[in-house]
Amino acid sequence: MQSTWVVGSLDALTELLESRDELNVTSATGVVVLPTAAAFIGVTEAAIELALRFEARDARVEALMLTDRSSSDEPMFAQRVADAHLVVLSDGSALHARSVWLDTAVGQAIRDAETLIAIGSTASVLGDTMIDPRGGAPTIGLGYRSGLVIAGPESDEQLARTRALLGERAVLAVLASNGILHHNGVKWRRVSGDVVVTRGEKSVEL
Repeated sequence: MQSTWVVGSLDALTELLESRDELNVTSATGVVVLPTAAAFIGVTEAAIELALRFEARDARVEALMLTDRSSSDEPMFAQRVADAHLVVLSDGSALHARSVWLDTAVGQAIRDAETLIAIGSTASVLGDTMIDPRGGAPTIGLGYRSGLVIAGPESDEQLARTRALLGERAVLAVLASNGILHHNGVKWRRVSGDVVVTRGEKSVEL
């Protein structure tokens, strides 16, 4: 059964890794880091930041520096993602990540990953619907995980616009930097931190 973790920040990732009841990373864990979304802020720095957190737990870490569609369609890279025990998607530009992974071999491997962690804004691309960070309007996501629209904290005005545009047709989870969500292959749950979940204007439970 697939296991997907959404964390609001690197600090929330550290909290998750320290909670072995939730996610047990050991020396036997093969981790593949994808810093694709960090293309505009530095993929090397993003990969190092993530690798250090997993190497501190003796995990075997490989970073795949895939920042364009051609490299994301290479079967060799897709196989490395497919073979990993844990795939980690860095924070950064959700729109760039979507464009790089859409309809590629690596994108398919991310979809099929047994255990997946998405950090920050990159988590928003996982669903059928994502929220465009440039104005808060719903747009098409990658459809890797269903049942929830995920967004980061924005102004009250922008979030009100997002909720109005989504209406009653979708559940929206606004994840603060300390928030952690989990999907077990069937349903979503809030693990910890500040997560506001709504359908339309009404608060709901996951």
